[in-house]
Amino acid sequence: MAANYSEKEIFILGIESSCDDTSAAVIRNETILSNVVAGQKVHEAYGGVVPELASRAHQQNIIPVVDLALKQAGITAGLISAVAFTRGPGLLGSLLVGTSFAKGFALAKGIPLVEVNHLQAHVLALFIREPENEHPVPDFPFLCLLVSGGNSQIVLVRDHLDMEIIGQTIDDAAGEAFDKCAKVMGMPYPGGPFIDRLAREGNPDRFIFTKPRIKGLDYSFSGLKTNFLYFLRDQLKGNSGFIEENKADLSASLQKTIIEILMGKLIRATRLMNIGNVAVAGGVSANSGLRDAMRKEAHKRKWNLFIPKFEYTMDNAAMIALAGYYKFRKGDFTGQDAVPFARTQL
Repeated sequence: MAANYSEKEIFILGIESSCDDTSAAVIRNETILSNVVAGQKVHEAYGGVVPELASRAHQQNIIPVVDLALKQAGITAGLISAVAFTRGPGLLGSLLVGTSFAKGFALAKGIPLVEVNHLQAHVLALFIREPENEHPVPDFPFLCLLVSGGNSQIVLVRDHLDMEIIGQTIDDAAGEAFDKCAKVMGMPYPGGPFIDRLAREGNPDRFIFTKPRIKGLDYSFSGLKTNFLYFLRDQLKGNSGFIEENKADLSASLQKTIIEILMGKLIRATRLMNIGNVAVAGGVSANSGLRDAMRKEAHKRKWNLFIPKFEYTMDNAAMIALAGYYKFRKGDFTGQDAVPFARTQL
């Protein structure tokens, strides 16, 4: 049975399909009512996301996921004020599924369509509110370390919809470095969480890996990946069991290196911008080592630190719905001719 809500309240249906998770969420103003995510196990056998398989799975998942999100929210489709969808960046085939569904839903209900930048939404995940669960949110301006499988950026956030990238990777992302190095060690996909778990058992000072010297606030992780690969290759020549015998120490040392690279530029950014409000977001923000490092530096440097709940670090429609809410309030709508983009900037 649908709940009783005021007509003045804004309900946004969010649709997320940028990669291999199909997600739908409903928010009432800034409060999340439901957030349903359907993953795709099919990619594990391939060691990475296969775009064609991902788009097919989205087609199968999108309607059941939206239906469940509405039911869990306790509302009918007729109460939805607007549909927010991920327009990019992401896998084009996957984005097309979410975009097409959002267009159809909006057209059928005669409600506005709101396009959302996936990266911007990750930052806005910090502002998701839960019923009867108040938590502090950042004051503006703040700096956000946005780290995921495809992006590593330092973002200056002036307002909910006013963001500027002041540093970013010039090649590979931190999440990609985690996953690719994990694959070399024979770990399942995605490998980042496996490295995180093993790192807790290992010695982070056992092995020393390359740290790139990149000017300014930009990042680079391609050299680290190459160094890690060549190091393993050389060690395996003398000992075929080297990886299995040292997997925990390798994971801990690799994780320490990646985190030190990320934190070094973030610390520099806070000094240059003279900003003490700091946040982290994106899939890699679920990494326990990175969270610990953020807390340690926040205590040391007197930062006001903000870390999203674990379930809002990964790709999810709650963050898309919230971004859509802020754009809805501004009347920032998009037309039925909108097409997704594989690569976009904030």
